[in-house]
Amino acid sequence: MPFGVDEAGKGPALGSMFAAAVSLEDPADLPDGIRDSKRLTPARREELAATLRDDDGIAVGVTEVTPARIDDPETDMNSLAVAAHAEAIEDAVANRDRDAGAASDPISGLCDACDTDADRFARRVAAACSLESIAVDARHGADDESPLVGAASIVAKVERDAHVAALADEYGEIGSGYPGDATTREFLAAYVDEHRELPPFARESWSTCEDALAAAEQTGLEQF
Repeated sequence: MPFGVDEAGKGPALGSMFAAAVSLEDPADLPDGIRDSKRLTPARREELAATLRDDDGIAVGVTEVTPARIDDPETDMNSLAVAAHAEAIEDAVANRDRDAGAASDPISGLCDACDTDADRFARRVAAACSLESIAVDARHGADDESPLVGAASIVAKVERDAHVAALADEYGEIGSGYPGDATTREFLAAYVDEHRELPPFARESWSTCEDALAAAEQTGLEQF
């Protein structure tokens, strides 16, 4: 049974990264309009993600990689992306087997490569999976080329967006969480200025967060 995998939120300074896997017998049965999530409006992404999840013939798996896990000095983002892809595949297969009793079905699929060396990424994801007889391929730009990977990119992006929206509900507007977002930088500066520490959902090891903390400490020294 084929699958596709993609992630959302690898590069932000705030919040978690999410990976999603989508698996079904015939990719031609995917809903119309599936494509790379970046090419869809937020409303269309949410609509398609709901359709994917509501279809009993489609298995969806999602995994979250928290900022605490990202900040662990014993790992790195490439390794975390490998683990996230593997965990999402395992989750999708577990959901499929629970619904359809298809534990013996062979499984193979495609990941959107999160490494400059796509073949190496594929090998690492396959090795990280606890599943037997799994075949993994990986390609750059797979979310544009493969409907299954495109479907996974939609689910992952919707999960990431919901995560950011929940943070904004609790802490106020945080922007996209990406370092290049002016709203994100302004939020970080204001939060650190008020609390003298980073927000609990910051990736503390990211230079954007380190710089915000250092700037606040310098301002404090100057005021003193």
